Amino acid sequence: MSLRVLILAFDGVEALDFAGPFEVFTTASRVSQRMQPGTAAPFDVASVAHAAHGQPVQARAGLQLLANHTLADNPKADVLIVPGGVVDAPMASPHTLRWIAHSAAGAQVVASVCTGAFLLAESGVITNDTVTTHWEDIADLRERFPSLDVRDGVRWVDNGRIVSSAGISAGIDMSLHLVERLAGRELAERTARQMDYAWTRNPSHNPSA
Repeated sequence: MSLRVLILAFDGVEALDFAGPFEVFTTASRVSQRMQPGTAAPFDVASVAHAAHGQPVQARAGLQLLANHTLADNPKADVLIVPGGVVDAPMASPHTLRWIAHSAAGAQVVASVCTGAFLLAESGVITNDTVTTHWEDIADLRERFPSLDVRDGVRWVDNGRIVSSAGISAGIDMSLHLVERLAGRELAERTARQMDYAWTRNPSHNPSA
């Protein structure tokens, strides 16, 4: 049975925070079905946004995204991905924060990319967890949520159910790591190869640190 991967979209989302995981999980499913024709795809990927039906969200720098679902649809997630970007609006939206908390409660894995960690913290999904975020936002995350153990100089942090990544491209490394965890090393490696991406497998190796 396929795992349902839901990726949140909101006005101001960093495009690659959203598109990186989307590309990894959809490519993994495509590659898996090449490897084992006739089998179910390991991942069923969809996007969800706090927007009216048929209305796009505007990513940072102006790219428009039309999500598969709205928050009102209340789709269920096995894997919930919360991207970052300019998070002021979703941080100030009780509806969005309640949706994140509700969706996270039913998910096997909850992952953040970049400043998505702020949304997990504000929604109460993480409280005293070990996490990371974009290098530029480390100090702010520590100040706003002092009970968190915020790690610097890492690509991602895996706590089991909660996984967080550093900025932007680190979300691709984290997503490949999740493919490995959920569907095996071979599929993760073949997915990275299909994407022509130099996967940083070691979470402690952060060239931007």
